[in-house]
Amino acid sequence: MRILFFVSSMHAGGAERVAATLASAWASRGDTIRLVPTYTGKGTCFYTLHPGVQLDWLADRMGWLGRVCPPLAKWFAMRRLVQEFRPDVVLSFLTNVNVMVLLATHKLGVPVIVSERTNAAYSTSAGAVFSRLRRWLYPWASLVVLQSRHGLASFKKLEPGVHNLAVMPNPLPPSMPEPPEPRAQSPGSRRQLMAMGRMVPSKRFASLIEAFASLSGAFPDWDLTIWGEGPLRPELERLVQALGLSGRVLLPGRTEAPWEALAQADAFALVSEVEGFPNVLIEAMALGRACVTVDCPSGPREITRDGQFAELVPLHDTQALEDALARLMRDPLLREVMGRRAAAWVRQHYGIAEILARWDALFEETGRRHSERIHER
Repeated sequence: MRILFFVSSMHAGGAERVAATLASAWASRGDTIRLVPTYTGKGTCFYTLHPGVQLDWLADRMGWLGRVCPPLAKWFAMRRLVQEFRPDVVLSFLTNVNVMVLLATHKLGVPVIVSERTNAAYSTSAGAVFSRLRRWLYPWASLVVLQSRHGLASFKKLEPGVHNLAVMPNPLPPSMPEPPEPRAQSPGSRRQLMAMGRMVPSKRFASLIEAFASLSGAFPDWDLTIWGEGPLRPELERLVQALGLSGRVLLPGRTEAPWEALAQADAFALVSEVEGFPNVLIEAMALGRACVTVDCPSGPREITRDGQFAELVPLHDTQALEDALARLMRDPLLREVMGRRAAAWVRQHYGIAEILARWDALFEETGRRHSERIHER
């Protein structure tokens, strides 16, 4: 199969990581994959790709027009690339890329699947202009893919004129290591509650710090580590100092080895206001970490199967969050059993083989519909 895959960039990020995982998996089984970052600043590829993935920077194809009028240069470069590569399907990630891809592929006779990478009903990342363009152009797509059932329901309300919709969750990377053995608990050893993400308001790390502060006296052998960077770091550092937790709440920055860091956790917490699909949650669960997550839009409820495989608490319910954290912090057997069950669940339902099979079904259905429409014409 020939797949032309457009993404914004290949910098470090959730959408980029999923793009690298999928492109590499398709290439490894023999599909012909051309991965095209469309960011005019180009940059570098943060993620390792399978040698069979053809990485084609759109900026290299935009020529002098890219300096004069980047949007028009992108349109021409994308359209020429589709005509040159002759894909069986075009796949695109992120609203701004999706809009340009739909404009560039219009009437070229190729199926186009576009994927939203946030919950559009809660995210303002698209902006007013691209939101209007999305409403106009998404009906042109062969299929619009959302990452969760909640995201799909929200999108239906936001864009009622878009009808060809499907859910496709993110895969676990195939290089994900097996869950480590539970850490032995010896006298004087420290336990780690962990969180991970960009230090921005939507991650609500201040709420997690305050919840930990309420529990810190009852659990003197526990520390909280929050991995990540972002604009709220100074504010979070001041909060830690004000609460007198400088030695027990650690903010070590961004890690280049997130799985190694997560493997050192005794429990993991996600307290976000909103998520598109929280990769870090399925990764923590896949590593056998017992997890507490708020029931935010979108992803945690279905990832945990309504709280069967992690502690699922209402968003903004401080007491429920503290109670759930306390249950895990006081009970090592509960943490071990929950972590083991969580790992089995997410590896079965979000493993790369399962997700590729679901993509194959979407490609087959999209191709069939596309052929039927051409025949009708």
